[in-house]
Amino acid sequence: MVARLFLCSLSFIAGAGSLAQDVPADDLSGKPTFVVGAIRPGQDLKIIVYGDMRFTAPSNTTDTNPRVRKWLVDRIAEEKPDALFVSGDLPFQGGLKKDWEVYRQETAPWIAANLRVYPALGNHELVPLERPGLANYFDQFSWLGDRRWYSVQIGSVYLIALDTNSGHPSRSFNDDAPQQRWLASQLAHLPPEINFVFFLTHMPLINDLQSEVIADIPQPAEIKLRRYLEGQAALARAKFIVVSGHVHNYERFEHGGISYIVSGGGGAKPYPLYLRSSQDLYRDPANPNFNYVVLEVSGTRAEATMYRVADPKAGTLTTEVKERFTLTAK
Repeated sequence: MVARLFLCSLSFIAGAGSLAQDVPADDLSGKPTFVVGAIRPGQDLKIIVYGDMRFTAPSNTTDTNPRVRKWLVDRIAEEKPDALFVSGDLPFQGGLKKDWEVYRQETAPWIAANLRVYPALGNHELVPLERPGLANYFDQFSWLGDRRWYSVQIGSVYLIALDTNSGHPSRSFNDDAPQQRWLASQLAHLPPEINFVFFLTHMPLINDLQSEVIADIPQPAEIKLRRYLEGQAALARAKFIVVSGHVHNYERFEHGGISYIVSGGGGAKPYPLYLRSSQDLYRDPANPNFNYVVLEVSGTRAEATMYRVADPKAGTLTTEVKERFTLTAK
């Protein structure tokens, strides 16, 4: 039976709703790994996407901005989204339990607000070593059942969280790789009521010219995945949206029928973009871009707003609206 799980942040599940047996990790039936039974198809939704917080000791002001990081957490809790999609790099060093303890302390408002938090694995979850990093990650998000990739049906929205950490063929996007075979089964069996499919990845599938030249991203695996998804998007009625992080800034692209949002401004050390390609639909030159994106989904339309921290050094932090755009299902 497909899981019907009212998921909330962390591994806090008690009192949140009934939990049925979930779909096995290697299941190729195309069923969603989880279903949020409390949200029915066609229901209006508020979704927030962002990433790259790097929770660690507040004394570390070099690798992350702890003041902005915590303020954004509080702001998102006040927004009370129906779902929060986090594109990875929650801890600074995921192999250290103390960084996850900071995560728990600082995201307490998410628990208080009963937020449904859905993460993707970032590279910092696996620092300094992958094995303890994964152990801490799955201890934190125990409802994942050790899955590095999974899907969630949330009314007429479908989330597919993928592992874009390279280095192991099982996590690649070759045709015979387990993750790719699972992904193909998911897309072949999308429920007919789905209007929007969100793909949550840490590594971006498309980037500005500066990142391509300096950081050599996207890598071949991400390019392969992008081409595959764009081929599938042409066949699907639902609108495909890829949400990524890793670049500590904000970028937005429309390519091959897919909307790409790079929102890596959750608090990690800013990555200034001095050279945006002509394909980037976000043109504002201001830096840094600590940010999050709110999507108000109603039927076949999603109204998106990017909120940016106006001045990270101000005595009182505030956000400003820097971009609005509309996404429409076919």
